[in-house]
Amino acid sequence: MGRRGELAVFRETFARDPEETGFPFLFHVRGNAGVGKSTLVRHWEAVARDQASVVTAYVDDEVHDAIEAMEAVSSRLGRQGHPLKRFDKQLATYRQRRHQADSAAPVPQPAPGEPGAAGAVPSPSSMVAAQVGLAGLGALVPGAGALTGVLDPQQVALGADRVRAVLNTRLRSHDDVQLVMHPLVSLAPVFLDDLNEVAERCARVVLFFDVYERTGPVLDTWLRTIAFGDEYGTFPVNAQIVLAGQLRLDSRVWGDWLGMVTEVRLDVFSEEEARTLLSAHGVTDEPSVELVLRLSGRLPLLVDMLARSDPGGGQGMGDPSETAVERFLKWEPDPERREAALACALPLQIDEDIYRAVVPESVAESYAWLRGMAFVSPQEGRCRYHDVVRAAMLRLRRTRSPARWQESHTRLARLFEERRVAVEADIGGDPEDHWTDAGWREHRLNETYHRLCAHPRTALPDALTQCADAVGLDIATARRWAQTLGTAGLDADAEAVVSWGRRLEAATEGEQPGRVVLTLLLDAPELDSSRRALVHTVRAEELRDAGDPEAALLDCEAAVALAPDAVRSQAGLGETYRILGRHEEAVASCTRALEADPRYVLAIGTRGDAYRNLERHDEAFADLGRAVGIDPQYAWAYASRAQVYEAVGRPEEALADYARAVGIDPQYAWAYGSRAQVYKRLERHDEAFADLGRAIAIEPQYAWAYASRAQVYEAVGRPEEALADYARAVGIDPQYAWAYGSRARLLEGMGRFEEALADYDRAVGVDPEYAWAHAGRAQMYERTGRYEEALAGYDRAIGIDPQYAWAYASRGRAEGAVGRHEEALADYTRALDIRPGYTWAVHARGALFEQLGRYGDAADDFARAVEADPSSDRALSARARMYLRLGRYEEAVADSARAVGIDPENGWNQMLYAVALRAAGDGRQAETRFARASEIFTAAQDGDAAEAVDTHQGLLVLLCARSDRAGAAARCEALIRLAPGADKVGATIGNLLFLRAVLPGTGSGVEEVVRRLRQVL
Repeated sequence: MGRRGELAVFRETFARDPEETGFPFLFHVRGNAGVGKSTLVRHWEAVARDQASVVTAYVDDEVHDAIEAMEAVSSRLGRQGHPLKRFDKQLATYRQRRHQADSAAPVPQPAPGEPGAAGAVPSPSSMVAAQVGLAGLGALVPGAGALTGVLDPQQVALGADRVRAVLNTRLRSHDDVQLVMHPLVSLAPVFLDDLNEVAERCARVVLFFDVYERTGPVLDTWLRTIAFGDEYGTFPVNAQIVLAGQLRLDSRVWGDWLGMVTEVRLDVFSEEEARTLLSAHGVTDEPSVELVLRLSGRLPLLVDMLARSDPGGGQGMGDPSETAVERFLKWEPDPERREAALACALPLQIDEDIYRAVVPESVAESYAWLRGMAFVSPQEGRCRYHDVVRAAMLRLRRTRSPARWQESHTRLARLFEERRVAVEADIGGDPEDHWTDAGWREHRLNETYHRLCAHPRTALPDALTQCADAVGLDIATARRWAQTLGTAGLDADAEAVVSWGRRLEAATEGEQPGRVVLTLLLDAPELDSSRRALVHTVRAEELRDAGDPEAALLDCEAAVALAPDAVRSQAGLGETYRILGRHEEAVASCTRALEADPRYVLAIGTRGDAYRNLERHDEAFADLGRAVGIDPQYAWAYASRAQVYEAVGRPEEALADYARAVGIDPQYAWAYGSRAQVYKRLERHDEAFADLGRAIAIEPQYAWAYASRAQVYEAVGRPEEALADYARAVGIDPQYAWAYGSRARLLEGMGRFEEALADYDRAVGVDPEYAWAHAGRAQMYERTGRYEEALAGYDRAIGIDPQYAWAYASRGRAEGAVGRHEEALADYTRALDIRPGYTWAVHARGALFEQLGRYGDAADDFARAVEADPSSDRALSARARMYLRLGRYEEAVADSARAVGIDPENGWNQMLYAVALRAAGDGRQAETRFARASEIFTAAQDGDAAEAVDTHQGLLVLLCARSDRAGAAARCEALIRLAPGADKVGATIGNLLFLRAVLPGTGSGVEEVVRRLRQVL
């Protein structure tokens, strides 16, 4: 092939130690079209493969972003027995999670204050990214200056933060959110780890990136980072990278690293190199050699083609035609093969089936001949023409016979349409789902290319509409569609198509590329109302995914106004209403969509979730059941229905649906975690641990799973392990407010108040709108006597969530502690207005009524508590105390007897029963109950610290009730030695004062003990 010097430059690297200083590990082969860059790179690859234990990967312009490039490398290495297994697994997870995130299927929305709720202020990192992105966008997109001028960088940044919030609700796992939002950050390190392992097993790994003038704009930053940076890990020392393209490397990206790139500049052959190649092909007679040199201009591609095309070994070369095509096919005497060569230039790529479809029948078996042509390069079972040759053949074909040009491209479009329809029949599903199938996309893209070539003006509207659909999948696909538009426009000499291709491709490189592409399309005069409705619908999906449902609603309304009967638009409107919490309207819109298409599964799912939010559980069950009936592999729908089963108290059926979900998708970490929550509520803790372990094994950075497992550790009394898991959760996600709040609550329960307070501070620092954390911190302030700060915290919580019943009740307790009794009663009442069955608030208000001497009101509240839960011995005992204060002794005896019947081993129940009996005049029975209470308390006095305090309190009150002044005094001192705390001492004083009030005969003994306890306070 000539190029002996260039071959030697690469070959000699295999004789050098990769670890030596100055080892050339990154080559850039550069030169104009036709100088033989691809040929040289293929020869370099062959040289590499000839070495012992060397593996290679060749990547060309079939990739459209760094992720596809890594996938291609993994595929090539896998065929040589060195798969990148962990990368392939992580890539499959990314594709699956990306599909979940992009899907129009509904997801449960986070409650206020839960992780995933959108914030109102963008993070600083998002602001910086937005400023940088907008600065570059105007230069990338012709005419985008006006657009970028009105895009507020803060709003762009806020959109990025909203994306993070929305994905948190859709995916639940922080690791999944990071994977979808920043796939390179998650995928590239795994790619490099696997590549390093391959390099350890092999002498050398060589990665070739051809046609780099096309792929460089989307691969430059990634390649520079893996080659020279450490952001993703280290590049193997015994690995090499070869780039081949027409353009210089972008100095803005490669910068100071350009000095470490070994550039191999290719020009036309020298005369000696051209003669060497001709001689290798048997062209040695001087007239023929001179003719080839003159015709080819020593361009390597043409030298090689002309040398290969002389069937006479240099004999009989005559004067060629003036056309380039005649030069390429000069020495192919068979006219049908010549025609076949021209026909095969029309497809972008050729396989044997396409070859047979476009060539004359007489040469249908000559596919091997075509693959052997000098200007044809094999590629993954297919082949493609060199760009220089194909461009010339296309121009000839188009100008020679425009009618035949149209007919040929139409026939090819129908061929790819047939292939596309066959795939649709196999995969089924909604039309939007077809885009997720790579084979379907390939056929659709080729069909579109050929329709544009045949009839540019009439095919353009459909092609532009497909660009909108492509955005709905991902930007790499949109970029590929835009590039194909540009190629078709050039090949068909259609300036309007070329212009659209260039503008759309440029738009895919900017900040918020999907939104910019769709905005450009909405300004396209080529689109009619139905197509514009689709673009509005796709842009609404982008806006919803970006956490901006209000803006999405405007697009949805515009789409429905343009095309009222469009199913996707109506379903999109329903989904937007659902996200906004307008569930009745969501149901109405989805119902309209289903009237047009009763089997539109995404509308069924959205409506089912809206019914769930409306607590219309039967209808939710019906819709979600229909969804899984239409699509039995719809894992999300099973998981969603499981949530409905949970809501109606049918945990076993919830478990069954979660089992179906993980059976369909064994990597569905969120479903494992959610099932674990059900197990926890059922106190099936071992199974909860097992499921959370699976979730963490699937997603080792799954912060929510660690925090959930911490809760299970709490439930089984293993607080230190719970703290360790909370620490892991916030280590993975330092913005995880819920985990900070939950750890604070645990630390508070362990008496580690300063640490708890610090965690509450972190929680509200991360999420200032986290009402639960504000209320939790307020409770901490209250417990430590900082009542004004506590009241301010409760005020803040209520300001965030005016329906927060617990915060009202807790504020009432704090107000009562500082003597603001009327405010406290008002807050308890407000809590009960919000939650009429809130028994804790009922008890608290009843206790305050009792403290204020309003015994009748207190009795009414405790009666309400008994009515709410007739099996509550606490409620019955509280009402019995009020009956005693009111002198209603028979009712007091009845209630205290019921309490003892519910829990006869509770010493306090037995003692209250004894007091009621004595007050009612039954001293003998009272003494029997006092004796039983004494037995219970005495048996428990050797328990843990809390149990010991409770026992001493009970025995102290009992001794006072039995008028044992000496025993009571001794027990009082024993209680003080336990240092029970002010709250316990205060409660003991309250019980003693109650005893004195209902059994006046105990007065003097009680007074002495109360006086001593008050000294402690």
